[in-house]
Order: sequence, then C-alpha cells, then structure tokens
Amino acid sequence: MSEVRQRNVPDSSENYTKKEDDLTGKQESKIQDSDEEEEVPLFNPNASKELPQASDQTTEAIDTALKDLTPRWRNWVIRGIFTWVMIGAFGLIIYLGPLALCTMVMLLQIKCFHEIITIGYVVYKSYDLPWFRTLSWYFLFASNYYFYGESMIDHFGLLLHRAEFLHPFVNYHRIISFCLYVAGFVSFVVSLRKRHYLKQFTMFGWTHVTLLLVVTQSHLIMQNIFEGLIWFLLPVSMIICNDIMAYMFGFFFGKTPLIKLSPKKTWEGFIGGGISTIAFGMCLAWFLIQFDLLVCPIMYDDDKGQMSMECERHPVFLLEEYNLPETITIFFKLVGIPWYTVKMYPFMLHSVSMSIFASVIGPFGGFFASGFKRAFKIKDFGDTIPGHGGIMDRFDCQFLMATFVHVYHSSFIKLPNTSKVIQSVLLMSVDQQRQVFNMLKDKLSARGVI
Repeated sequence: MSEVRQRNVPDSSENYTKKEDDLTGKQESKIQDSDEEEEVPLFNPNASKELPQASDQTTEAIDTALKDLTPRWRNWVIRGIFTWVMIGAFGLIIYLGPLALCTMVMLLQIKCFHEIITIGYVVYKSYDLPWFRTLSWYFLFASNYYFYGESMIDHFGLLLHRAEFLHPFVNYHRIISFCLYVAGFVSFVVSLRKRHYLKQFTMFGWTHVTLLLVVTQSHLIMQNIFEGLIWFLLPVSMIICNDIMAYMFGFFFGKTPLIKLSPKKTWEGFIGGGISTIAFGMCLAWFLIQFDLLVCPIMYDDDKGQMSMECERHPVFLLEEYNLPETITIFFKLVGIPWYTVKMYPFMLHSVSMSIFASVIGPFGGFFASGFKRAFKIKDFGDTIPGHGGIMDRFDCQFLMATFVHVYHSSFIKLPNTSKVIQSVLLMSVDQQRQVFNMLKDKLSARGVI
C-alpha cells in the first residue's frame, strides 16, 4: 500500500502541475481573446465618401459659361484656366524674391502634410486616438525646426550670431532638435491605449513616412533655392511643362494606355511630353542663364549687411566652345557651311539630363501617388484646386524632381564655396582665427603659392 501511495504522490503532483499550466494557458488565452475583441477595426471602408474630392465646380459665372460643353471638354477648359492661374501666381511669387519663394515652399509643405495626414485619420478612423492629431503636427514642427534651422545656420550663421539671445539656438541646435523629437516619442508611448495599439502604431508609421516624403524633400527644394534660383526655377518649370504637354498630347492623340495605375496616361502623351520638355528645358536654360541674380548662390554678405546674389559665375554658366561630331561637320561641308564648332553654355547640356529625368522618371512620382490613392479608393488628395485635386496632386512629381536636382548638383556641379568657408572662420574665436591664418599661410608657403 505504501508503494502504491508513493507511486501516486508524484502522479498527483504532476497532474496538479499540468492542470495549473492548463489553467494558466486558458487564462492567457482569455486575456488575448479579450484584447482582440476590444481592438477597434483598423480600416474604414467608407473613407472615400468622407474625404473631399476634386470636382469641376467653380464660380457661378464660369459654370454658366461652360454649361453647354461635354464633361470631357469642360474638364479640359477648367484645368486650363486654373493651370494658368497657378502659373501666374507662381510668376508673381518669383518676382517677390527668394524669401517669398521659401515662404511658399513652407506653406505648400504644410498643406501637403495636412492632406496626407487627413487621409490617414479618415481611413484608419483615427479621430478618437488620444493626442494623435496633436502629435502628428508636433512631429511636423520638430522636423521643420531641425531641417530649416540647419539651413539658416549654414547660410546666415553670421547674422544669427549678432543677436545674443539666438546664440543657444545656434550653438545647440542639434541637441535641441533631438530633445524635441524625444519629447514627441515619449508622449506617443505615454498615449498608448490597449484598444488602439495597432491603430496608433500604424498612424505613427504613417506620420513618419509622410515626414520623409514631404518635409525632407521640401527641405531639398529650399537647398536648391539657396544654391541659385536657376536650380529651383528650371526643374519646377520642366515638371510643369511635362505635365501640360503630356496632357495635351494625350488629350488629342492618346490611344495607347501607358500604365494600369493611371488609365488616362498614354504612350503618346508620355513621348510627346518628353520631347517637348527637352526642347523647352534647353530654351529656358539659355534664357535664365542671362541673369546673374538667378545663377548666383544666395548668401549673407557681412560687409553689406544683407542677403547677396552676386558672385563670380560658376564655369557651367560661362560660354565654352565645343567641337561638333564629325558626321555633323561632314553634312555641313556638303551644304557649303564651314561650321566645325559651336559655342554653348555647359549648363544647357546639364539641362538635358534634368529634362530627361523630368520626363522619364518624374511621372513615376505621379504613378506612385496614383497607386497610393487607389489603395485607399480615393480619387484625389483633396479639392483645393478645381479640376486638379489637392496640392499634393500637383506636387507629387516636384518632390521627386527636387531630390534628383539636389543629388545631381552635389555630384557634378557643386564647388567649394569660399563665402561659406569665410563665414565659418568668422564664427570662430580670435585665437582660432589666428591659428587658421597661420596654418593656411604655412601650407601655401610650402606649396610655393606665396
């Protein structure tokens, strides 16, 4: 009997442990099930009905004048009218100067961010998320503080140092920027709620991808402006030209679909827009080069106490003589024209590279946006511009183009900027300046320059 009892004791212990484990597993399963039951559905199937969509509705006078047109021609006329309105407004802002352009870029960036974040709010039913609307805009502020602060310090450091109260913001800009981001990150973690985990992390990622696509690339647009207005005006104009001419060729001659993401895009429009953009780019490049104010970087002149757009021209903006290919010179000989060389600005050749990108790769920014909109079953990002959609609908290609121009300029054009070097030296202490002077003198003497 004792042996039986001894054999039964471990068995009962094992059974008890097993029951306890089973019970614990069931409790954990119930907790998980309860979490899943409480989780709010992620996707809003009625999102497209709640978001504003572009329409052809305009003023009463325009609607009356166009009432007899078919929908196709009505859309064509309305798009044409507001295209010229936007071009006119853009020309006026250019006339007002670099500060107005930078302000315009900032406002457009905020509007684009608003349109994309609004889609996220509606699609994921995120209006009830704790703090999230506030946090999204807070991250926008923190990102802009970092990026535009870097640009201001880089180009106007001497001016900022003149105001004593700005010294901490200039000297500790990056640590302040980091602290701002960390504060937002901590606030997000604190705001997490059990019923909204999946939705909150989805929107956290949504916000950061939007910052990457909009804020980072708008910062590169600003950098292009500071390198010289021509690096902003020409690429923007190329995208506008390609968009208009592709639409025109597609409207009148388009028959062959180009890509399923955008059923209205055609090969005829794509090719016609590309050829037109290359020709337009070379002509506009030649015209813009004639103005010193457009080709010089924008810097702060400490001697004049103001922004300066005067400089010694970069080599790409100076005329050079090129030998024509032999096949072309032979043809000219046959027709009796002794033409062996041609004078051209090197920048015009660079404009061909930018035109090709604007007409071949640039439209893929629009295709990307089309895929994004189709994924969430919406027609446009907003209804800001009649016949065109939202601001993001007009700037999807511009952001991609701005990134290319910045990389292209940094890789093939940019030279050391003596003004920036001098500005950096002037920000040093007197002892550091003296040390730089002596080191530079010794190096130049050793090379036999002085």
